[in-house]
Amino acid sequence: MELWKWPAWGAGAWSAGYGVLSVVWWAGGGSYPFGPVDDDHRSASLLEGAPVGVVAPVLAGVCLGGVALAVYLARGGAGRAALIAAWGLAAVLALLLPDYSLLAFLAFAPLLVVFAFTGVPGPQDGLGDIMYWHRTNLLILFAGGVLWALAALVASRRARGVCLRCGGGSAVPRPTLLRFGRRAVLVALLAPLPYEVTRIAWYLGVPLGIPRDFLAMMQATPGMLEVGLGCAVASMAGGVLTHGLVAPWGERFPRWVPGRSGRPVPPMLAVVPALLVAVVLVPAGLMNLRLSITWSTWAVAGPGVLWTVWAVALGAAAVAYHLRRRPACPHRPALRT
Repeated sequence: MELWKWPAWGAGAWSAGYGVLSVVWWAGGGSYPFGPVDDDHRSASLLEGAPVGVVAPVLAGVCLGGVALAVYLARGGAGRAALIAAWGLAAVLALLLPDYSLLAFLAFAPLLVVFAFTGVPGPQDGLGDIMYWHRTNLLILFAGGVLWALAALVASRRARGVCLRCGGGSAVPRPTLLRFGRRAVLVALLAPLPYEVTRIAWYLGVPLGIPRDFLAMMQATPGMLEVGLGCAVASMAGGVLTHGLVAPWGERFPRWVPGRSGRPVPPMLAVVPALLVAVVLVPAGLMNLRLSITWSTWAVAGPGVLWTVWAVALGAAAVAYHLRRRPACPHRPALRT
C-alpha cells in the first residue's frame, strides 16, 4: 500500500471505532462520556451534559460519513467538498470539542509516569481518578482530529499536485522567515505572562485578580497553589524553548550539550513539540473564553483566554522555523539566504 494512503485509512479506522461506540451509547450501553457525573469528574467539553439521545445518533452519523470520506480519500479522491469536510472534522475533533485536559495531560505527563509506579499523592484514588473516562474520551477525540488533519493535509497536497513531503511552492527568503519568526516568538512569550504572574502571586499569598476568600480556599486545598505554580514554571520553561525557534542554539546544539555540541538540531525535534503545544492550547483557550469572567475574579479565566493568541503565535513561529530548516527537495526552489 502506498504510504500516502495510511493517514486516510487511519482516520477511517478511528471513525469506524468511535462510530461503533456511539451506536452502543445510542442503544443504551453504559459509559456515555458526556453524561451526568459528579462535579469533580466533569469535563468542560462543549458536549458535556448533552443528552445521549441527541448526541449519540449524531456522532454515529458523522462517523459513518467519516468512514465513507476516508475510503474516498484513500482511493485518490480530493474534491473540494471532501477536503472541506476532512479539515472540518479535524478542527471540530481536535480544537472545539476538547477542553483544558489536553494541555494538563501534556504538562503533567512526566508526573503521571512517576505516579504509575509510586501512586498518586493526595486525595486522588490512583491514576484512574485523574484519567477518568470523561477526560480520556477527550484525548481519544483529539487523536481522531490529528488523524483527520493528516489525511486532509495529504489529500490537499495531492489535489494541488505538489510534493507530499515539502508541499512544493516558491521558497521564502530566510531573512524574511527569521523576522516573521522573531515577531511570532515575541507574541508567544508575552501572551502567557498574565497567567504566569497571577499564579506565582497566588503562591506567594497575593490575591492578584481574585478575592481574598478565594485565595484562602486555595491555600486550604492541599496542592492547589503548588499545581498553579508548577504550571507557571512550566510555561516559563516553554518560553525558553520557544526562543530557540529563532536563536542560533535552536539550529545547532550549544557546546554544553554532551555529545551533540555544534551538531545541527533535527528540525522535527523542535517543530513537533511546538506544534503539539500550539494545538492543545487552542481548546484550553476557547474553554476559558466560554467561562464567566468578572472584574473581581478576572485572573481565574481571563489569562487563559490569551492562550488562543499564544497558540497562534507559537504555531506561526514553529512553521517559520520549519520553512527555514526544511531539507532540500527537488520539487521546490532552494531557499535564498
